[in-house]
Amino acid sequence: MENLIQSENYKIQKPAEWATNINDNQLIEYIKESDFASKQIDEGRDYCYFLDKIYYTSDEENSEYACVAYTLNEPANLENASVMDVVVEENETYIIHRISVLREGVLVDKIPDTKIKVLDSENQSDGGVLSSNKKINITIKDLRLYDVLIMEDSRVKVFTERDFLRKEFSKFVWVSPSTYWAYGSYKFTFINDRKKNIAYKKTFFRDEEGNVLAPEINYLEKGQKFTIEKENYINFVDTNREIAPFIDFATDSNWIDLSNYISPLYEEVYAKSSLQEFAPNLVEKLDAITNKDEQLQFAIDYVQNHVYYVFNADEMNGHKPQEPSITYQNKQGDCKAKCVLLKVILDYIKVDSSVVLVNFNTDHYLKYYLPSLLTFNHVIVKIDYKGETYFIDATSRDEFGLIENRGFIYFMHYLEVKPNQDLQIKKSHKFPYYGINEKAEFNVQNNTGKLSLTTTYKGNRANYMRKYFKNTNKREIIDSWNNFFFYTLNYNNDRNGTDVRNIFKDATIETISDDKKLNEYTIQYKATVEDPYYTDPQKNRFLMYFDRNVIKNNARDFLHTDIAFWHNFDNEKYEINLYTDQRIDVEEKFTAQESNIKNPYFDYTSRKKITKNGATINIDFTPLVNLEIPPADFEEFRNAHHEVADSNFGLGIDIIEQGFMNLMKFNFKKLVK
Repeated sequence: MENLIQSENYKIQKPAEWATNINDNQLIEYIKESDFASKQIDEGRDYCYFLDKIYYTSDEENSEYACVAYTLNEPANLENASVMDVVVEENETYIIHRISVLREGVLVDKIPDTKIKVLDSENQSDGGVLSSNKKINITIKDLRLYDVLIMEDSRVKVFTERDFLRKEFSKFVWVSPSTYWAYGSYKFTFINDRKKNIAYKKTFFRDEEGNVLAPEINYLEKGQKFTIEKENYINFVDTNREIAPFIDFATDSNWIDLSNYISPLYEEVYAKSSLQEFAPNLVEKLDAITNKDEQLQFAIDYVQNHVYYVFNADEMNGHKPQEPSITYQNKQGDCKAKCVLLKVILDYIKVDSSVVLVNFNTDHYLKYYLPSLLTFNHVIVKIDYKGETYFIDATSRDEFGLIENRGFIYFMHYLEVKPNQDLQIKKSHKFPYYGINEKAEFNVQNNTGKLSLTTTYKGNRANYMRKYFKNTNKREIIDSWNNFFFYTLNYNNDRNGTDVRNIFKDATIETISDDKKLNEYTIQYKATVEDPYYTDPQKNRFLMYFDRNVIKNNARDFLHTDIAFWHNFDNEKYEINLYTDQRIDVEEKFTAQESNIKNPYFDYTSRKKITKNGATINIDFTPLVNLEIPPADFEEFRNAHHEVADSNFGLGIDIIEQGFMNLMKFNFKKLVK
C-alpha cells in the first residue's frame, strides 16, 4: 500500500451500521451476466452492474454512501477510473470501504495498489474566495481494459457550531441517475435519523406516455426510510428538452416559520452598534451630501467598491452575518456582511431597505422545491425608493449610476429577511430607458463608403461595455467591430475569406462620453470602405445593413417541454442611414417594408424614410422582461420574433445601374414581380 497514511480528510474502514454490508461472495454474485447486460456491452457501451446509494441524515451529521460496480471497456472510462479527485469540505471525511476489480472471474483487492494525496483545493481559493476544502487525489495502478471496477465509499460531514443551520435543517435533492449508463440494478435510500420530520416531494416524474405527473409530497419520521429500486434500468430522460425527475428532501417547515427563524439573527446584528459609533468618517461624508439621490448612490458605491468581497465557503452555509462594525473596520466581508453594512448605512440616511435571500443558479426550481433556508446561496439588498423597488447586489463591482440607472438583476424568487414572510416573486419589468441607442450612417460617394456608428449604452450594458473597453486591447476591440460589420453589411457573401482589416480601412473606435450618474457610455466607430457594395452573382449591387443582434434567435429556436422561456432582453433603439450617389429602387419590397408588432411581451416597430438616393430605418424594441413566457402564449411570441427576422431587422437598398439596357432590365423586373 503506497502512501496510504490515513488523515483527518480520509480513512479506510468498514461502512457505518446504517449502510449496506456486502461481502466478497455477494459482490461476485451481483456482478452477473444477463441478456440486458450483454445487449449494452455488445452496443459498445460501458455497463453498470449495480449502484447502491444511501443518504443518511441525523442531528449530528450528513453522510452519503455508495457502492458501485461498472465495466472499464472504454479507454476514456479506464482513464477516469485510474485517477479520481474527491473534494471534501471542512470537517468532512472521505471514507474508503473497498476498491476492487473483478478480473476474469477473480476478485482482486486494489487498495494496496492505490495512492492517495491530500491537496488544497486551490481552484476555489482565489479572487476573494476563501476555501479550506481539500482535494483527495486517488490513483489506482494497473487497471486494465475489460476489468469490472468496484468502488465502495462514504462521505461524512460532522456538524460544528458553525453548521448550526445544517444541524437545525436538512436539505437534499435526489436527481435521476446518469443517462449514459445502463444499470443492472439501481437503488437509492434516504434515511431520516433526525428528531424532526422530513418532507419529500417527487417532481417531474412521468407516466408511460411521458406526461409529467402531479407532484407528490410525503413525510419521513425519525428512523423511517425512502427507497427507489430499479432493475435493468436505463434513464431515457431527454435532458435537452426535459427536466430530469428529482426528489426534494427537506425538514418539514413553511416559509413563514423559516423567515421568523432567520430574521432575529439579522435583527440582533443590526442593533449591535450605530453607524455614528463605528464609522464617524463615513457619516461625515454622508451628511455632506445634501441630494438624497446622490447620497444613496454614494452609499451603494461605497459598499460595492470600498469593501472587499470575501466569499468564505465554510461559513456560507450558515446565516449568522458578520457585525457591520467589523465589516467596516476590516473593509471586507461575504455577501451577508456587505448587505448588512449597506442596510445599516441606508437606515442611517432613512432609505427603506431589507436583506433578501436568493439563489440565482436554481432560481427556476425554487417554485418546485420544498421550503428550506438551505435552498438559498446568496444575499442581496431590496431597496424601496420613490415608489419603485430596486435590488442591489452588494458584492458587485464597477457599477455606476443613480439607483434607477444601475444594473438590473434578473431573477424571480426571493425570501425577505423580515418576520412572517412568504416566498415572493419579483415583478416583471419595463425599462424606462434604452439599453442600446445606436445610430449608423453609411454614405457612399464615388464608390467609397464612409461608415460611422455611434452607440450609447445604459444600465447593465453600460457597466459591461465600460469594463470591456477598460480591460481589452484597442486592436482587439476594432477587430470585433470590423467582424460585426463584415456580416452586417453582407460582405461575408461576396468576399468571404478576405482579411477584414483590408476591407475596413483606417478603422477607429473611441469613447465619446461616460456619464457616471446617468450610467451612459457612448462610443463611436469610424471606417472607410473602398468597395462598399455587396454584389450578387448576377452582378447586381446593394447596400445592406442587417444587424443580426436585433434578432433574438434564442427565442426563435427555444425548445423545452418543462422550462418556460425566460424573457430578459433590453430596450433597444436603432437608426440606420444608407445613402449613395447612385439611383435606387424606391419601390423594392424589402426596402420599403415596415413592421408594427404588438405582442403582449414586446413591442417592435420599424419605420422607414426613402429618397431617390437612400433610405433611413428607425427600429424600436421595448420588451416586458423578468418573467417566464407562459407555454400557452409561446408560439405566438415565437412567431412575432420570426416576423422580426423576416427582413425587419435592418435595411437594404438596390442600386439601379446606369445605362439604357440596365433601365430596361429594371423596368422588366418590376413588371414580372
